[in-house]
Amino acid sequence: MSKGKHKKQILPYFLVSPYLLHLLLFITFPIVFSILLTFHKWNIISPMEYVGADNFVRLFNDRMFWKAIVNTFVFLVIHIPLQIIIALALAYFLNQKLFFRAFFRAAFFLPVVISGVVVTMLWQQLYSFDTGLINEMLVSVGLPRIAWLTDSKFAMISIAIMATWKNVGLYVILFLVGLQSVPDRYYEAADVEGASSWQKFRYITLPAINPTIFMVTILSTIGGFGLFIEPYIMTGGGPLNSTLSAMLYIYKQAFEYYHMGYAATLGIFFALIIMLIVVIQKYTIEKE
Repeated sequence: MSKGKHKKQILPYFLVSPYLLHLLLFITFPIVFSILLTFHKWNIISPMEYVGADNFVRLFNDRMFWKAIVNTFVFLVIHIPLQIIIALALAYFLNQKLFFRAFFRAAFFLPVVISGVVVTMLWQQLYSFDTGLINEMLVSVGLPRIAWLTDSKFAMISIAIMATWKNVGLYVILFLVGLQSVPDRYYEAADVEGASSWQKFRYITLPAINPTIFMVTILSTIGGFGLFIEPYIMTGGGPLNSTLSAMLYIYKQAFEYYHMGYAATLGIFFALIIMLIVVIQKYTIEKE
């Protein structure tokens, strides 16, 4: 074999080696190590201690973890419909012929690129009971102050509203792409038939952007399951653990209590739940 031909055979492997190295070090190794941890007790300092299936038994008997799962689903039930409705409404509005349309599109997207910590701290001040702008506005119109972050009835709702404001700009862009891909001839034919604006939206726009709705739903679900920064900074999981998300609970087990093996077990089980929910969503939406 000639030297030049040998180099040509090696070159493809050399070009993909950075990706393969990244895949090995930052994806494959953490997954394998996490699976290994599920069968061990480890506090980072002491050597690992093999405990068999004890972590899984503890998981199924851990009421706090199941409460965190329920809290996460409560967040999703509020957040996903709110985000889809607001994002679609804004995209529909921004798809019209408006002055400064490009400015408004950029303005709605701006919160997406701002640090989540900064946004969370900003909304924490807005939700303040005594000095928050939202409560000041309520008082100015004769309404009582609301304990947005210290009342278990409002805490998760408040976090869901803030998360929607933070992320809605991304989904506005996705919906805009979907709306602009609908052929104009469909609307022209509907105008000839005398269809109303609602009928055109219901029977033309919504079916045409169904793939976009599916994408937004999946991305919102995955992002919602990752709820962490908001409750960690704003409430710490309170009041009465009403905003304790699954990700926050896993974090506490790992980095506050140093139960690394148990935290790995929770993480893998939670990942399986996310996978199951996404598959069910995919099947349901595609069927519809």
